[in-house]
Amino acid sequence: MIDMKKKRKFRWSSLIILIALLVFIYSSFKIINWFIDNHKNNKIMNDITDQITINEEVSENVIQNEEEIKEDDPYWYFIKMNLMDVDLTNLISINNDTVGWLKVLGTNINYPFVQASDNNYYLTHDFYKHHNNAGWVFLDYRNNKELNNQNNIIYAHGRANETMFGSLKNVLANDWLNNQNNFVIEVSTKDKNSLWQVFSVYKVPNTNDYIETKFNNEDDFNNFINKLINRSIYDFKTTVNKNDHILTLSTCYNDNIKVVLHAKLIKTS
Repeated sequence: MIDMKKKRKFRWSSLIILIALLVFIYSSFKIINWFIDNHKNNKIMNDITDQITINEEVSENVIQNEEEIKEDDPYWYFIKMNLMDVDLTNLISINNDTVGWLKVLGTNINYPFVQASDNNYYLTHDFYKHHNNAGWVFLDYRNNKELNNQNNIIYAHGRANETMFGSLKNVLANDWLNNQNNFVIEVSTKDKNSLWQVFSVYKVPNTNDYIETKFNNEDDFNNFINKLINRSIYDFKTTVNKNDHILTLSTCYNDNIKVVLHAKLIKTS
C-alpha cells in the first residue's frame, strides 16, 4: 500500500516537472523569437536610414481658419515650424505599400509607415514583408494615402524595448507633457508634407469607438471630437472643430488597455 502511494506521488511529481519543463521551453522559445524579431527590425531601420534623405521644407499653406483660433492656443507657435520632407522614392521601390514617414517628437517614433488591404498583415510582417511578430507601422486600410479622411489612423505594436509604438506611452508622462515642443506630429508622404497639432492623449480599455473613419454628418463628427477631447489626461488648449482632419495613433499599453494620441492637421505643402 505504501509502495502504491509512493508510485502515485512519483507520477504526479514527474508530471509537474514535465509541465514546468515544457512551459520553460515554450517561454524560452518566445523570448528568443522576441529578440530575433527586434534584431531584424533594427537592421531594417538601419538599411532604411541609408536609403532616404530627410530635409526641411518651408511652407505657408496653413489649413486652419485662424479667426477661429484662441490666443492661448499653441497653434500660433507650431504654425511657424518648417515641414519634414522625406524622399520616399527608394522605399516605395522596395515596398510599394509605403505611404509615408511619421515622426513623433519626444518618442522613438521615427519610421516609414505602410498600408495593406487589411489591418492584420503588418501585425506580423515587417517592412520587407517578411514574417515578423514585431510587425510594422501601418495606416488603417480604410484610410486613403492622402490622409484626407476626417480621422486617419496609424497603428503599431507597443514593443517593450520601445521600438515601433513602444514609446508612444511617453505621451502620458509629465516629462513629455511639460514640454510644449512635443505637441506636434510630422508626416511626409509621396505628394505632401504636413504638421499635426496634438489635442488629446489617453489610456482607454480596449474599444473601437475612437477608430471611426467616416461620419454620417457634422453633428456626429463634432460629438466624436468632443469625446476625444474629454478623454484627454491633459488640456492642450487646442481648438478643434468639424472642419478639421484628425490623425490618430494607437497601440497596446497591455492586453486590456490602449494608448491613444490624436492630433489635427494645421499645415501642409
